[in-house]
Amino acid sequence: MKEKRRSGPTIMMRLIGLVKPLWPVMALAIILGVAGYLCAIFLTILAGCCIAAGLGMSGDLAGMAGAAAALNTGTILISLAVLAVMRGLLHYGEQYCNHFIAFKLLAIIRHKVFAALRRLAPAKLEGRDRGNLIAVITSDIELLEVFYAHTISPIAIGAIVSIIMTVFIWQQSALAGIIAAAAYVTVGLIIPVIMGRNSGGDGLKYRNAFGELNSYVLESLRGLDESIQYGSGEARLDSITGMSTGLAEKQRPLNRLEQSQRSVTNLAVIGFSMIMLFEMTGICKSGDVTFAQALICTIAMLGSFGPVIALSNLTNNLQQTFASGNRVLDILDGEPETAEVAEGKSPEFDGAALENVTFAYDSEVILDDYILEISKGKITGIHGASGSGKSTMLKLLMRFWDPDKGTVRISGEDIRTIRTDHLRDMEGYVTQETYIFHDSIGNNIAVGRPGATREEVIEAAKKASLHDFIMSLPDGYDTMAGELGDTLSGGERQRIGIARAFLHDAPFLLLDEPTSNLDSLNEGIILKSLKEEAAGRTVILVSHMKSTLGICDHIHEMKASGRVS
Repeated sequence: MKEKRRSGPTIMMRLIGLVKPLWPVMALAIILGVAGYLCAIFLTILAGCCIAAGLGMSGDLAGMAGAAAALNTGTILISLAVLAVMRGLLHYGEQYCNHFIAFKLLAIIRHKVFAALRRLAPAKLEGRDRGNLIAVITSDIELLEVFYAHTISPIAIGAIVSIIMTVFIWQQSALAGIIAAAAYVTVGLIIPVIMGRNSGGDGLKYRNAFGELNSYVLESLRGLDESIQYGSGEARLDSITGMSTGLAEKQRPLNRLEQSQRSVTNLAVIGFSMIMLFEMTGICKSGDVTFAQALICTIAMLGSFGPVIALSNLTNNLQQTFASGNRVLDILDGEPETAEVAEGKSPEFDGAALENVTFAYDSEVILDDYILEISKGKITGIHGASGSGKSTMLKLLMRFWDPDKGTVRISGEDIRTIRTDHLRDMEGYVTQETYIFHDSIGNNIAVGRPGATREEVIEAAKKASLHDFIMSLPDGYDTMAGELGDTLSGGERQRIGIARAFLHDAPFLLLDEPTSNLDSLNEGIILKSLKEEAAGRTVILVSHMKSTLGICDHIHEMKASGRVS
């Protein structure tokens, strides 16, 4: 799947669009956040008003110092305490709303990602770096929590609080209002935008490198036995160390950006504070404002930088968040190789055919003008060396891919016109490598038909020569198979795959080297079951060994193309 680079605003708007079902909660979070910051700001302003009133310099300050002068000490202290408590409660409410939104949306995004993966599978995911994919599903989606819990509402809160404070300060002095507005725009907008542009694609490079390291570690764990056997552990460790060092190198620019941003932001805050102080001192001496007004304007701006500083500090995390969002959107926006057919034909199975089919992986032609007729109710053997396109042919019949030229037909109908769910019901597919889920053996077999009874599972296991083995286990069909089926042998995993196919009970069976991991005795039992089960069914049996194809009604030879199929 080709990675697409999107701009920050594009990613932000796509991610914000997902909040639509939770807008009321987001609005509440913003209201609580604004109220909380105003409580914190006016704590300091009220204290300043009290100082001005205590010095008898309230002058003509718009309301606040005069009101403070009329209050007694006890009332002032109670007011300060109420504001402090309200600040804590409002901040808690805002954070609760934000995290409620974040966790709800992460669940929604995971659901959408898994739905997209199902749509893209298997063609778009075959050969894709599994570890990188796991990193997207886990850490990349998890990082979006920063955006939903600590980005959207802080942006709105910062903008609203800045507007309110600019108006408040403007009422005391127009010049002070202009200075405050310039300070808020510089700290909350200009600095983050400039720093964000300077970071370039560092965040995306870091997230990609993180995914690659995740993949390599996962691969190393899975291949631990081979590493120990052949003494390649040190080499793998060196590679992991090198990749970890490279990841740290990619993180350094992000750390430098964060440090630079904090330094520039602090410098801007100090600079604007000094400008406000000097300007207010000057116009106070000239008599344009009172001392109380000058004091309150300075205190108000100093105490109101919190929301915009929070915006400025988002830049570094935001770059990584956008990188993660970009990787998630790559999956959500991915187009499948073969789109599912929801409204199509639903024919009864009556044979299959490949008519002048040509198919290539990129530029490498695997099947060239290929013709094959598959008769209903017969066992067709496909024999050929590795690279002759045997597995590819089965995948075309499953419609994992569409041919570049020619037509694949089921019951005389172009496979592209048949409803996808109906096609899956008609076909049972056993691959060379059976995937085993971390679940009980009984549930692993039941994958072939969700909702199957235990009796049906047992019957399928018997046909796959698996029942006696299962019953010898401590918990029988409830025995856990282990992660990736590592507690089972290759032959046992393969027989689970065959049992799934028997349980699926489809009229058309596609078997890709179904007995390659079995000993001769179990292979004979399986082939005997296949012969018995073939009554009324159509079977394609793929094997590179002619002895396996003895049960076939006829055998089709495929010429090698030089590629492993």
